[in-house]
Amino acid sequence: MKNDKSSAAAARRRLRLPDLAERLRRRRRADGRLRRWFGVRRTTGFALLAAMIALRIWDPAPLENLRLRAFDYYQVLKPRIPFQRPVVIVDIDEASLRAHGQWPWPRTLVADLVEKLKASGSVAIGFDVIFAEADRMSPANVARALRDLDADTRDRLAKLPSNDEVLANALRGTRAVLGQSGILATTAPDPSLPRSGVATVGPDPSPYLITYLGLLTNVPALEQAAAGRGLLTIRNERDGVVRRLPLVVKAGGIIAPALTLDLLRVVTNSGAILVRTDAAGVKSVAIPGLEIPTDRNGQLWIHFGPHDPARYVSAKDLIAGGVPPGRFRGKLVLIGTSSVGLLDIKTTPLDPAIPGVEIHAQVLESILARAVLSHPNWGKLAELTATAVVGTALAVLAPVIGAGPLFVLGAAVAAILIAGSWFFFDRSGLLLDFTFPLLASFLIYVTLVFISYVREQKDRRRIRLAFGQYLSPALVEQLAQSPEKLVLGGEERMMTVMFSDVRDFTAISESFKRDPQGLTQLMNRFLTPLTTAIIGRKGTIDKYMGDAIMAFWNAPLDDADHERNACLAALDMIRRVEELNRVRADEARLAGAAFMPIRIGVGINTGLCVVGNMGSQLRFDYSVLGDPVNLASRIEGRTKDYGVAILAGERTIAKAAGHVAALELDLITVKGKSEPERVYAVVGNSEVAASPAFDALQDVTAAMLARLRARDWDAAQAALDRAAAGLKDFGLQRLHDLYLSRIRTFRQTPPSDDWNGVFVFDTK
Repeated sequence: MKNDKSSAAAARRRLRLPDLAERLRRRRRADGRLRRWFGVRRTTGFALLAAMIALRIWDPAPLENLRLRAFDYYQVLKPRIPFQRPVVIVDIDEASLRAHGQWPWPRTLVADLVEKLKASGSVAIGFDVIFAEADRMSPANVARALRDLDADTRDRLAKLPSNDEVLANALRGTRAVLGQSGILATTAPDPSLPRSGVATVGPDPSPYLITYLGLLTNVPALEQAAAGRGLLTIRNERDGVVRRLPLVVKAGGIIAPALTLDLLRVVTNSGAILVRTDAAGVKSVAIPGLEIPTDRNGQLWIHFGPHDPARYVSAKDLIAGGVPPGRFRGKLVLIGTSSVGLLDIKTTPLDPAIPGVEIHAQVLESILARAVLSHPNWGKLAELTATAVVGTALAVLAPVIGAGPLFVLGAAVAAILIAGSWFFFDRSGLLLDFTFPLLASFLIYVTLVFISYVREQKDRRRIRLAFGQYLSPALVEQLAQSPEKLVLGGEERMMTVMFSDVRDFTAISESFKRDPQGLTQLMNRFLTPLTTAIIGRKGTIDKYMGDAIMAFWNAPLDDADHERNACLAALDMIRRVEELNRVRADEARLAGAAFMPIRIGVGINTGLCVVGNMGSQLRFDYSVLGDPVNLASRIEGRTKDYGVAILAGERTIAKAAGHVAALELDLITVKGKSEPERVYAVVGNSEVAASPAFDALQDVTAAMLARLRARDWDAAQAALDRAAAGLKDFGLQRLHDLYLSRIRTFRQTPPSDDWNGVFVFDTK
């Protein structure tokens, strides 16, 4: 029973092993895909994207300034053009100060302004000034200030109403809104003073509102008499430019409206201002019939128009009665100052210097014309989403597409971002930031391009190192500049392969048995010019095998003339060996030493091969494999049989014919091959090929081979005899002896009836 259980368990294990192996294979494939997908560039791109999103959430000052400057430029391109002028500014300008003295004026003079505005038919009056202290020019205050005043006059002055009361009486019955200001000092609002009501819909807006510790109000008599009150505080951005105006703030522990907002509340007879909030902060403020979008802090983005002096009426002219009738009828009136000395000059996106009161006027104009701007709470999410989409696309596509398409993609993305942002500004007054998505995508693009450049340079260095010893400098540089031409890992190509070997190398080595370094030096002197000859003809050195060289053409770079270049390289090799032998012979003669010349045999063949990185994971070489390679090696081995220096296959000569002098020698099968191969001796260049002597030799040799394969031994020998002189002239006398011996053998022992003229070699 126990054995049965063991057998069953073993069977289960045997059944699970293939499943486990398959799971392991699948896991390795998945890991490989994961590594390929998350390469250096993609990983860097995603990491940079995450960093940029975190930077936008943090939103440091330089980033905010960039965004604000972009919004400024939109307003410069398309400022708000007012079609109606619902606001008139009564300007306490330099002329008014010269006429009526320095500010603050007596409240009685301000009361005169109010009375004239009441009589002119104005809708409401807003004060862009604060009357925070009692008027020092009130009669009682003057009486106390004068030293030599008699008691009767002092008593009469003390009984007169104060200037503040005079102004308060003028304010009663008008839609007048006084200005207040948030201050940094902690103060508690006077509960006895009236204040504008503010209601909220949604979460408490207090955490989001701009907060002041205290609230600077007007003297109580004026506060009680006014119909409304609001903050005239204008906040500059970090760069000193006014772009937003807080419509509601928290000052002294209470939520208070802006001067402009409370002026609209008073005009519409509203009881309270409504503040709408959501989880992101303040969405809008509203009075009946009018909802004004704000940012999360309750600030209105002002859509500025150009500065226009037509908005202004000098206070001096109003007091003197020099203003045309109807100038204020049906208008909202703001009383403020353009005097530089009163320090109420601001900078806007359109104007480097503008009175603060005009900013309030422009706010009222844009609200009433429903031409306000808005950077909605969802805008930041939209900007982050655009950044994530664009950054992800760049990170994913960068390793796949080239630098050119990537640049076109980046330019298209930039155009879409800018055009989309402008579209929303132009059509809806929405401020959507294109600068951050553009900046983030640009940084990702530059980083990925830089990584690609570094990797490309690294690949080029690797290519130069890998092929520098095997290719000509021009080819190495071409390959380095266009690495896509290098297909690694195995590629089928029609290639020409060359093998060269030294004849009688054993004897040469034996002559250096007491001088191994001398043999090394000789090999270097020998291999260097041969390598130069190969590389000079666009060849690639595959490997050195002692005294032998293996080379190939048409890889890694295309070479349309690889057959011709291989043959010409072989001829150059023979020439260089002959030059080396002459130099060595002279050296041996001078040294009184024996001289043994170097002779080489070269085999060339063309065919379809596989070329690429061959080897193991630990070490590999760029090499070539295939049956044509083996045949080239066998052909090289046959050079000593025919007594020729260069022997080439039929496919090679078919393409190189006319460029080299090639003489057909035989139709053979080499060891390990069953198909016959026609072989040719390469004896010269195109000039030799065009010579009459070589042309005659070709004819007579072809006739000899034809008669031999036709079993006409007499005619074959006759043709061979006629070719003897020509063969000797081209250094092929060994060929004459070879065929003479073969004819004699065939006379004595004729080949079989099915002989097709092929000579079989059983050795390498």
